[in-house]
Amino acid sequence: MAKFTIKRLLYSVLILFFVMFIVYVLMYNMPAGYLEEKARELASRPGAKKSFQEWLNDLNAMYGMDKGVVQGYFVWLKSAVSGNWGDSWRWTIPVAQEFHETIWYSFALGLISFVLEILIAIPLGITAAKNQYGFVDYFTTVFSMICISLPTFFLATILKFIFVVKLGWFDISGMQGRYYETYSDLGKFLDVAKHFVLPAITITIISIGGLMRYTRTNMLEVLNSDYIRTARAKGVPEKKVINYHAFRNTLIPLVTMLGGSLPGLFSGALITETLFSLRGIGYASYESMRMGDIPFTMFYLAFISSLTLLGNLISDLLYAVVDPRVRLS
Repeated sequence: MAKFTIKRLLYSVLILFFVMFIVYVLMYNMPAGYLEEKARELASRPGAKKSFQEWLNDLNAMYGMDKGVVQGYFVWLKSAVSGNWGDSWRWTIPVAQEFHETIWYSFALGLISFVLEILIAIPLGITAAKNQYGFVDYFTTVFSMICISLPTFFLATILKFIFVVKLGWFDISGMQGRYYETYSDLGKFLDVAKHFVLPAITITIISIGGLMRYTRTNMLEVLNSDYIRTARAKGVPEKKVINYHAFRNTLIPLVTMLGGSLPGLFSGALITETLFSLRGIGYASYESMRMGDIPFTMFYLAFISSLTLLGNLISDLLYAVVDPRVRLS
């Protein structure tokens, strides 16, 4: 297992190298002239000591844009490996600082939604499979299709209309209430948590449909297997058949899906964070890409690519945990 893990990590590093090279090539060939726009902005600031051309030359040298694609990429890579990601042009602070200030809000939102998704979707999918063609099965099927079909902005608008406009339980957007500064530390925490309720509900409803259908389909396939019929014929209690024999084998495909969810815990929910005015990493990355913030965009894409590769590795390792037939030697 250790040998396999090390081998996969080395492969992941190689894949990440080429992925970021492709990203750098795309940034290098951007037609919008982001570097020129940034140089013009810096040169026009009050008290600027450099001209437009001087700023442009400095920015080109800073990000290796004056050395060609290949050599420029290695200049960027050297800085990235050493931990120097530069300053964010959009947020005017170091990239690492902006990342640190936004990532934990997105992680908290993603983790809450992820846990709710598992607690709701998997039990409902299993229950629907156990009662195939029954009321619960039809209800779950219709409910999951509604969840899959709902656009995020439409669902968020409906939730705001019900819980904000009609009931007045929550604020319409933002991360803090009007009297946030007057609260105690516990009050401030509860105030921020309150503003995460509607975004978490939005992401959960949008996400559970696919996992619910996936669980139901795989559970039905397992329940129709020969070994399940044999267990029932031997008189094994139905509860043990479902919760032990069937569910354990249903976990095998679920591990693949859930392992791929790791990037989603940190990448942020771009649309949801924008609709509810949450200063998370998803909103920050969107604004950075929109404004041509190359330093932050390169960092964000490197981070998400690393998480994707790590999620795939975790999925492969979990196979051996949920399925005794899978062993690596």
